[in-house]
Amino acid sequence: MNQSDFLKMVSPFKDKVFRLAKRLLISREEAEDATQELLFKLWKSKEKISDYNNIEAFAMTMTKNYCYDRLKSKQASNLTLVHTNYKEKETPLDKKVEDQDSVNLVHTLIESLPLQQKIIIQLRDIEQYDFDEICKMVAMKPVAVRVTLSRARKTIREALIKKHNYGVS
Repeated sequence: MNQSDFLKMVSPFKDKVFRLAKRLLISREEAEDATQELLFKLWKSKEKISDYNNIEAFAMTMTKNYCYDRLKSKQASNLTLVHTNYKEKETPLDKKVEDQDSVNLVHTLIESLPLQQKIIIQLRDIEQYDFDEICKMVAMKPVAVRVTLSRARKTIREALIKKHNYGVS
């Protein structure tokens, strides 16, 4: 497999690898390093991986495992999350601030979830993987994935309701 074929193979999912790494490692720089390292590992084993049916699921599993290893090894809590995807023209400033606060709150809530819930909500709700793919990536049964996702969503929903109602029921 030449470099061009390899790039065609990984291009469709390299951004997903980065987003999962960023979700787990928080830091953009750490996520960029992780993505580069994972793509390098894929390149080194390109002859072996050409046989895999679902290279994307394999790469996402590698990403998850690599990030776990990084988190276990040393640093994990020294950088802040910044949401940079939200840009809309001609929105009133107060609405922009309110929307940004909500986006930041959701990111903070996701970060506060237990690790398994955090990964599953990232894969399902942000990366849009189907349940079968998620089950393979996290090595869990479908029922366990659905329950974990449901609990994560419920935790976030309850916190958002509490915040937006200012604690008033």
